[in-house]
Amino acid sequence: MAQTKINSKTKQQDLSFQELIKTAASSAPKHIISVNQFDDKVLLANIFARAAEFKSMQPKDYPKPLQDKIIATIFYEPSTRTRLSFETAAQRLGGQIISTENAAQFSSAAKGETLEDSIRTINGYADAIVLRHPEIGSAQTAANISHIPIVNAGDGAGDHPTQALLDLFTIKEAKGKIDGLKIGLVGDLLNGRTVHSLVHLLSMYKPEIICIAPKKLQLPVKYQDILKQNNISYSLVESWDDCIDDIDVLYMTRIQKERFESVEDYNEHKDQFILNSTELKKAKKDLAIMHPLPRVNEIAIDIDDDPRAIYFEQARNGLFVRMALLTYIFE
Repeated sequence: MAQTKINSKTKQQDLSFQELIKTAASSAPKHIISVNQFDDKVLLANIFARAAEFKSMQPKDYPKPLQDKIIATIFYEPSTRTRLSFETAAQRLGGQIISTENAAQFSSAAKGETLEDSIRTINGYADAIVLRHPEIGSAQTAANISHIPIVNAGDGAGDHPTQALLDLFTIKEAKGKIDGLKIGLVGDLLNGRTVHSLVHLLSMYKPEIICIAPKKLQLPVKYQDILKQNNISYSLVESWDDCIDDIDVLYMTRIQKERFESVEDYNEHKDQFILNSTELKKAKKDLAIMHPLPRVNEIAIDIDDDPRAIYFEQARNGLFVRMALLTYIFE
């Protein structure tokens, strides 16, 4: 009889354990690692609708879904817009921030601690981690061992999903559509993670993509293949002389000095595409000029006052899109 009771108790424990597993599976963290996660237009529409709602509100009227949440912003590379917009987004939604601005220098990484150990440690302090790291795939590495959401704020020359989402949001806001637009991508298309991520999202629509870059810095084949697979019309050119008058959206990027192996190689390319008032005279009157920022000298300062320049509004949109995304990961 005693044996029967023991077996019954063990069975109950097993059932409780199975329920625990189910609960754990259903509450798995909702990471944001790649733009590939956003290949659903309904999901995109919902995120953009929420971002637009936040943009239309006064800060005093924002809901507080992150009340009692702590967000860790861990940046191994310098950042201004991405880090501050995430931190502002979290605080606007009632959350709190713990942060290190240069984790490569001012964290235990300087002592040789691995990324995995840092993520495991921070799991004990925060409810989500916003991570920027110079290595491609680092965000996925972090997500593989994290029990809280990881948000990829840029992994080397790989992916920058939140930037791509705010870029697409800005294009739709400025032009009212994506289909049928002629979109010029300019600059360092080889190393530009913002361009790589944006190409993924644009491939869900039907624009025409014009890749304007030096041959050495052209869009990598893997991203050209994405355009081909989705039947997106695109071209590779080394000059904008024959196309700038026909472009609807001009997405400028800087030549990234930190990605070059030598200063000589950087100097060879850094001044190849500079948008100034002379070049802009050739462009459409309703052109939308975008840039993920920071800029160096690829857009002349006097362009800032041109109504076609929307790159500072683009940066502002980053706050609202990231508010929408932080709300999304905690739903």
